[in-house]
Amino acid sequence: MNVQTEAVRHTPQNPVLLMYRVYKYILPDVYAELDKWKTMASAIPDLELRNQALASMATKQFHCEGGAVYAAARLDRRGELIPLIVALQTISDYLDNLCDRSTSLDAADFRLLHRSMLDAVDPDAELTDYYALREENDDGGYLHALVRTCQAQAAMLPGYDKVKAHVTYLVGLYGDLQVYKHIAKEQRLPSLTAWWESHRSEYPHLRWNEFAAAAGSTLGMFMLFVEACRPDLTEAEAEKTRHVYFPHVCGLHILLDYLIDQEEDRLGGDLNFCSYYTSRDELLERLRMVVDRAREDVRCLPAPGFHRMIIEGLLALYLSDPKAREQADVRAVTGILMKRSPATRTFFWLNSMWIRAKQR
Repeated sequence: MNVQTEAVRHTPQNPVLLMYRVYKYILPDVYAELDKWKTMASAIPDLELRNQALASMATKQFHCEGGAVYAAARLDRRGELIPLIVALQTISDYLDNLCDRSTSLDAADFRLLHRSMLDAVDPDAELTDYYALREENDDGGYLHALVRTCQAQAAMLPGYDKVKAHVTYLVGLYGDLQVYKHIAKEQRLPSLTAWWESHRSEYPHLRWNEFAAAAGSTLGMFMLFVEACRPDLTEAEAEKTRHVYFPHVCGLHILLDYLIDQEEDRLGGDLNFCSYYTSRDELLERLRMVVDRAREDVRCLPAPGFHRMIIEGLLALYLSDPKAREQADVRAVTGILMKRSPATRTFFWLNSMWIRAKQR
C-alpha cells in the first residue's frame, strides 16, 4: 500500500467519525495552543497591540477550531499540523484586527504587517520589523514567535517543498486583499477592482467580489499543509489541490461569512462582498454556482468524502449561526440551500447541538 492510499484509508469519510475526532483529539490540542498564545499576548508591553492580540483570539477562536479540522485527516501528524494551523490563523486574525481597527490607513503599513504571513510559510525567511511603519511596535516578540512557530512546523512536513509555492501564492493573495480592503474607504473599491482585473483571465467566470472573497480564506493553505504530510507528494498533486480549493471552496467559505454579517456591516459602514449583488435572487444564484462548483471540484481529490464534509460543514456552520436567523433575507437563502443537501442538514443539526452545549 503506497503512502497516498494509506493516508486516504485513515481519512474520516463520514460525519460521525469526523466529529468524534474533532471533539476528542483536535479541539483539546487547539485550546492548548491558544492558551499558550493568550499567555504570551497578555504580556505584550504595548497596550493597543496587547488588546488587539487578546481580542482577536477571544472573538475569532472559531477560526482556529474550524481550520484545525483539517488535522483530523492526519491524526498521526497533528503534532505538527495543529500548532502550524493555529499559529498561522492567529497571525491572520491578529493582523485583521490591527488593520480593521488601525490608527493608520497606510497601504505600506498593512503590506509590511502581512509580510509576516509570507515569512511564516517560508521556513528559510529572515524575520524583520513588521511594525516599522506604525506607532505601536513593542509586542514583546509575540508576532516573531508566531512566525517562527509556523516556520518550524512547516519545515517538519516531509512534502512541504512541493506545496510551498502554492501556499505562498494563496498567502500573497490574502495579503493583497487585506491591504485593499483596509485602506481609505474611497480607495477600496477602485483598488479591489483593479486588482481583480489583473487576475480576471485566470478566473473569468467569477465576479470581482467572488475572487476577493476566495482570497480571504485560509482553507486552501491548511489543505496544502495536510498534503505536505506525504513524503511522496508530487508537484502535480500539490498544484491540483490548490486549484481544487481555490477559488470555489475558499470563495464559499468567505461568502458565507459575509452573508451572515450583512446587517452588522451595513450598520458599521464596512465593506461586505455580498452587498454587491443587485438582489436576493442574484445572491442566491451566485452562491448556488459557487457551492455546486466546490462540490464538483473536490470529487477529483483522494478521499473526496472528507472534502465534501468540509463543504457541508461550512454551510451548516454559517447557516446555523444566530446571526443568520436574525436576518429575513439570510433565512430565506438558508432555507433554499439547506433543502439541496441532506449532508448539510446533518451537519446543521450537529453544529446547532454544539452551539447550544457551549451556551449552557
